[in-house]
Amino acid sequence: MNGRKKVKFNGKLKSYMQWPLIMTVFLILMDFLVYCIDIKAGLVVSAFTVVYLIIALVLLLHYKPNIMNEMIYFATQYGQVQKKLLEEFDIPYALLDCEGKLIWMNYEFGRIIGKDKAYHKNIQIPFPEIDPGMLPSKRSHNSVEITHNERDYRVQFRKISVEILDKSVDIIEIPEGSSYLIAMYLFDNTDLNECLRENQAQKMTAGLIYLDNYDEALDSVEEVRRSLLVALIDRKITKYISDLDGVVKKLEKDKYFIAIKYKSLKDLEASRFSLLEEVKTVNIGNEMNVTLSIGIGVNGSGYIQNCEFSRIAIEMALGRGGDQAVVKDGENISYYGGKSQQMEKSTRVKARVKAHALREFIGGKEKVVIMGHQVTDIDSFGAAVGVYCAAKMLGKHAHIVLGDINGSIRPWVSLFLDNPDYEKDMFVTHAEAKSIVNNDTVVVVVDTNRPNMTECEQLLHMTKTIVVLDHHRQGSEVIKNAVLSYIEPYASSACEMIAEILQYFSDNVRLKSREADCIYAGIIIDTNNFVTKTGVRTFEAAAFLRRCGADVTRVRKMLRNDMASYKARAEVVRHSEVFRDCYAISVCPPNQALESPTVVGAQAANELLNIIGVKASFVMTEYKGRIYISARAIDEVNVQIIMERMGGGGHLNIAGAQLDGVTLEDARTKLKDTLIKMSEEGAI
Repeated sequence: MNGRKKVKFNGKLKSYMQWPLIMTVFLILMDFLVYCIDIKAGLVVSAFTVVYLIIALVLLLHYKPNIMNEMIYFATQYGQVQKKLLEEFDIPYALLDCEGKLIWMNYEFGRIIGKDKAYHKNIQIPFPEIDPGMLPSKRSHNSVEITHNERDYRVQFRKISVEILDKSVDIIEIPEGSSYLIAMYLFDNTDLNECLRENQAQKMTAGLIYLDNYDEALDSVEEVRRSLLVALIDRKITKYISDLDGVVKKLEKDKYFIAIKYKSLKDLEASRFSLLEEVKTVNIGNEMNVTLSIGIGVNGSGYIQNCEFSRIAIEMALGRGGDQAVVKDGENISYYGGKSQQMEKSTRVKARVKAHALREFIGGKEKVVIMGHQVTDIDSFGAAVGVYCAAKMLGKHAHIVLGDINGSIRPWVSLFLDNPDYEKDMFVTHAEAKSIVNNDTVVVVVDTNRPNMTECEQLLHMTKTIVVLDHHRQGSEVIKNAVLSYIEPYASSACEMIAEILQYFSDNVRLKSREADCIYAGIIIDTNNFVTKTGVRTFEAAAFLRRCGADVTRVRKMLRNDMASYKARAEVVRHSEVFRDCYAISVCPPNQALESPTVVGAQAANELLNIIGVKASFVMTEYKGRIYISARAIDEVNVQIIMERMGGGGHLNIAGAQLDGVTLEDARTKLKDTLIKMSEEGAI
């Protein structure tokens, strides 16, 4: 055969070609049986068997080359048909080597990338959207979504072993050394995605609109013109929603239900809910502008859940001070607006109701454990002391959880240590608190509503009775399952809230002078000596504390700083940078003599607001491997939403954030990028 291998039948065809020989064997066996019966009959059968064998052999030897030629011709034609079908396949198809280099492509694939079959570059050149990590290496297949030339494609990759390819069919040339190839398919999902987007755009979303200061606005206008003010507000809201092809239904005098399409919600978000500002233009002589809050629920499992989402969203908007919109999209929450200062409520009905509820919860439990936030300040400590006093009025065993006692509260803590008027276990550590708390304990959290900011978060999972008393605006992360949650963003401080609660907690409230001093000091610090967020109720709370024995001079002396802190604060102001002509940014220098550098940073941030032209100040402090940012403003900038972008929160004009795993320079860069981005968005 001159070195060439003989062509042989194989597989099922081989067995089919062997059947005549098998039948000959059966005939010989049958002939042997016939011989046993009759010799003459056996001779006749033998003759027929020999003739059958000769004919079978002649046919097999004569037609085998013809059959083989026909089979080879069929295989060749079949391979050509396969090749033609693959080349003209409607689905774009290509083969890549293991490094992503194009080896072969069909006509449709070439049309999409605008190349011919001679193109053998890496797939990333025609498709920059494809990352090398998308190619299957360990996995046998992979599927990704990309956008190319304004078309959406689902790209599917499959590994193909080189061993299974038939090298006798000349379709592609396989690179030497390749252990596998990659088959690449392109599925055009543009029309499908467009339909999905249109379907999503047509979905209905539920929303609630509440007027924040309805009664106060009506009281500021003449009685005969009140109906006109209400009508103008109704018209403004109805027209705004109707222009979005939405529906408005008035539920109560100051509450509205709205239903709009999802695509209209995107328009609202793009305009950052301009209705918030438009409704303030309604003025017929009313001294107070009307503000409203909006809560939108979207992408729930159904319309009922969307309504529930909108209810949660409106509660968050109100809990954050009103005059803003909150969109709850599944687990994601977005905030818009919130630029104006909330008006203080003149009524103290809510404080009385919450005081009575707190009395019931404390009275029904054996022990009370109080904790504030990490890095305790005087507002948190003063509020905790106030709740401690309330628990002692009911004869309960109470404890205040304290971690590291920093320099800002050490003088105040020392007033109660080794004092016969107070129990030795008034202050407990984290470990001691964990051993105390059980289901017969009420845990009271003051001056924070975020679980990860509490002094000892584990305590929240050790009891079912949790009370939250705070004046900070709520964020996405809140303490869940609280039996009583009293969060009032209009309050100047947690100490102000506690002072109000104590007045309704018992008929004959008696505070010792040191207790009143602590609560009074908390108000002093958070209002910056009654300058920031100070309202009528703030002074009423201060007056109550003065009647209880708080001494202004004594408190002032307790709040004095040492020389190192004063110099450090001056250094912060001296090295401050004015960014974008209105934002003062500085860093509190590392100083071993400073026991509470975060307090110094907060004080310096207040000082920077006294500079003409500064709308907001930001001071960064590195303390125990973490970057603390103190943000302050007067009225033009909402520092709360700025700090929320950086993972923090707070008030409109007093806020902060904590950053882990970054340097001071990284924190400064991140802050500047956030300010630039929010300014471009119109958020600040």
